[in-house]
Amino acid sequence: MKPIVPFISTLPNEQIKHWIKVLSKKMPKEKIIKFSKVKKKDYENIKLAIVANPKPEDINKLNNLVWIQSIWAGVERLVSRFNDNTIKIVRLVDPEMSRTMSEAVLSWVLYLHRDMPFYKEQQNQCIWKENFYIKPSDKTVSFLGLGQLGKSSALKILNNGFNVCGWSRTKKKIKRIKCFTGEKGLKKILKITDILVCLIPLTKKTNYLLNYKRLSYLKKGASIINFARGRIIKTIDLVKHLNSGNIKHVVLDVFEKEPLPKKHVLWKHPRVTILPHISANTDYGTASLIVANNIKNYRRSGRIPKFVNTLKQY
Repeated sequence: MKPIVPFISTLPNEQIKHWIKVLSKKMPKEKIIKFSKVKKKDYENIKLAIVANPKPEDINKLNNLVWIQSIWAGVERLVSRFNDNTIKIVRLVDPEMSRTMSEAVLSWVLYLHRDMPFYKEQQNQCIWKENFYIKPSDKTVSFLGLGQLGKSSALKILNNGFNVCGWSRTKKKIKRIKCFTGEKGLKKILKITDILVCLIPLTKKTNYLLNYKRLSYLKKGASIINFARGRIIKTIDLVKHLNSGNIKHVVLDVFEKEPLPKKHVLWKHPRVTILPHISANTDYGTASLIVANNIKNYRRSGRIPKFVNTLKQY
């Protein structure tokens, strides 16, 4: 009999069906089914589950659950709900997501670098005027977060001629990238930044990391790209800096509440570009293969894949 692996999720039903289909193809020896279809008598035999925004009460029904495999890279919600170390949380680590993210970062860095918002506004006003051009080598792009996504994106920007710096909670060493850490390091990096890219995990320590005071450290006229989580930046403080002109433009792909409410001030702000959380979507094909290999290795060796440190929250 095939072991049952429940797919526990609050995604739309069509997406759940598709995930189960692609995962089942990669794991023919596993019975992957929607959690609602798992019989109560089978709960006690389930040691692992695949999850995507699961309901905590569903996870809690599985008393012998050892670990859960998330199909997302971000796991802050899971960590906040299951932080007692009894259930190990394995996040998705997919090189394809790093490639997709670095592609998105390059696209929007160039968008800001080449003054696309400026020319868009000129078009709206029927103005024909050339802006002064600045070379990439005369601009500094800084990254908050130098994990897998941050590092790959930083290297992509470096290879396109920009000066690149990075800040992380723990000390990093990356060739040709000046790395900072700590509160003093954060202040230093913000003061020299032309374009700031947020790719740092959301934890208790990074919640509203960019508040009014820290945003004021930014070089005047700097721009921001947030591809991390909405709560990295305090929105009300960001709007104040945008209104004053201290911050030139922001590209936001993540928000505290998604979808962003239709009456939210950010929608019509002239210095804001809004994206519907599309910077680096999970790829069904590569993600399902990684999940399948994690589960196959666990069945063979009994070893849980590298899991999240719940104290660090990533």
